Amino acid sequence: MIECLKVIVLGIVEGFTEWLPISSTGHMILVDELIRLNVTEDFRTVFLVVIQLGAILAVVVLYFRRLNPFDPGKTSKQKWATVRLWVKIVIACIPAAVFGLLLDDWMDAHLYNGWVVAAMLIVYGILFLMIEDRNRGREFRIQRVTQISYQTALFIGLFQVLSLVPGTSRSGATILGAMILGCSRSAAAEFSFFLGIPVMFGASLLKLVKFGLAFSGLELFYLLLGMVIAFGVSVVSIRFLMGFIRQNDFKPFGYYRIVLGVIVLAYFTVQTLLA
Repeated sequence: MIECLKVIVLGIVEGFTEWLPISSTGHMILVDELIRLNVTEDFRTVFLVVIQLGAILAVVVLYFRRLNPFDPGKTSKQKWATVRLWVKIVIACIPAAVFGLLLDDWMDAHLYNGWVVAAMLIVYGILFLMIEDRNRGREFRIQRVTQISYQTALFIGLFQVLSLVPGTSRSGATILGAMILGCSRSAAAEFSFFLGIPVMFGASLLKLVKFGLAFSGLELFYLLLGMVIAFGVSVVSIRFLMGFIRQNDFKPFGYYRIVLGVIVLAYFTVQTLLA
């Protein structure tokens, strides 16, 4: 029963933080450090990544018509626009896919720790404040996702590579990159959501293949429960973010990252001194 509650907590954390620019992976590592799910180390590594499939499904459900090029309610022009959007998504995902495959094992061994997470939370929190100060009163030249060019999509994909470092935040890196490249907050956030579909699906598939699909019945239950919780909370999280940025900027998330980063840094410093 206690382990199920831990899985539910992790599902809530994943669903709430995945689409906000505050680093879901960082939060998952830190929360797991505090509540410590009682499973094998190999399964824990898989669980913390594969649970993201529930979050992906939330984007698919909420934006199904936008992302479906075969929707009978769309005109021929709209269908081709959707196809072009998918091409841009694929282009933007190529850099992260290449570097992710090359560096996956190395990052698991060297970067998945509280020190790296704390540093990245603080660094990108500061960057959000700086970018939003620069954007004050600025008119963004790209107001909608459909206005993103193939070249801009590739450049956003290069920013996404930065999110391979835990604590950076995939959505945070892509949103920052997109805004630097001239995208409005809503266009940057939506394109970040769409990029998450192939990226997170690919990362989950890679972990599952490495694990070998050799799950026990209980482990499979934990995975499914975590994904269901992550899906429901992700729906709320996505709707919250899109409503919030219509009236506000990303500065509150920057401040949150800095405060959390300092707390995490202090926590691991004390843990080290007491060890």
